[in-house]
Amino acid sequence: PHKPATLFREILNNPRPAITDGAMGTMLHARGVNFENGFDQLNLSNPALVGEIHRAYIDAGAVMIQTNTFGSNRYKLAQHGLEKQVGEINAAAVELARRVVMASFKDVLIAGDVGPLGVRLAPFGRVQPEQARAVFSEQIAALAEAGADLLIIETMTDLYEVREAILAARQVAPDLPVIASMTFTRDDRTLLGDNPAKVARQMHEFGADVLGINCSGGPNQLLRILKTMRQTVPNAAYSVMPNAGWPEQVSGRIMYPAAPEYFGEYALALWQAGARFIGGCCGTTP
Repeated sequence: PHKPATLFREILNNPRPAITDGAMGTMLHARGVNFENGFDQLNLSNPALVGEIHRAYIDAGAVMIQTNTFGSNRYKLAQHGLEKQVGEINAAAVELARRVVMASFKDVLIAGDVGPLGVRLAPFGRVQPEQARAVFSEQIAALAEAGADLLIIETMTDLYEVREAILAARQVAPDLPVIASMTFTRDDRTLLGDNPAKVARQMHEFGADVLGINCSGGPNQLLRILKTMRQTVPNAAYSVMPNAGWPEQVSGRIMYPAAPEYFGEYALALWQAGARFIGGCCGTTP
C-alpha cells in the first residue's frame, strides 16, 4: 500500500479528483440513532455501526473517509458528560476507520475530523484564542497519535477559530496535511460576515494545505463560492463537500432535496472548476 503522505501528494497532483465520503450523522440517524446522545460515543459503544457506514462509502469509491469525531472536543463532549474521554473517543474512531480500510484492501486516506468547538471565541464570545487552541490541540493530538493520515477542520464559521485549529495542528501534528473548510450562509458569507475571497486569502495565510467549503446550501451555491475563492487564490488546492441542498421540513422530518443525479452532475462541474477533493455533507449518502 501507498504511504499516506505519498497518497495525499498523488491526489493533489492527479488530474482526477479524489472522491471523499458523505454524511455520517444522516446515515446514523437513518439507522435509528438518536441525535440527543451525540454520535461520537458510538465509536466506543457501537463501533460496528460506524464501521458499516465507513465501509459503504469505501465500496462506493471514496478514497478518503473522515473519522466519526466531528463533536469529539472537550467542550462538545461535556454536553454529554464525556469530557474526560476525549483521547479515548478520538483514538477509537481512528482505529475503527483503520480496521475498515485494511479490510477493504484499498488505498484510502483517513482524515481526522475536527469540527467547531461549539463555543464563541473572543472578540465575539468569552473563550480566549489560547483556550480554543488548547482544546483543539487535545483532540488533534489524540487523532494524530492514533494514526490519522491527515486532518480535516470542517464546518467552520469563524476565521479566528480556524486559525487556532490550524495553529494547534501545526504544533501537535506538524507532519499531517490539513484541509480547512468553512461553511457559508444563504448570502454567500460566513455566519460572521466574511466573504469567500477573504476566507480563501486568510485560510491560505494560516497555512492550510487545502482550502475547503462544506455544508452550506448545496452544490450550486458551493460551485459559485469555489469560483470566487479560486480567482482570489488561484494556486491553492480546493476541497468541496456540499449538503444535499438546503434542509427542508417535510411532515416533521428533515429532508434534503438534491437527488443523486443532480449531485453527480455538480460533482463534475466542481471538478472542472478546480476542486481536488469532492465529497458530501448533510443529507448525502454512499
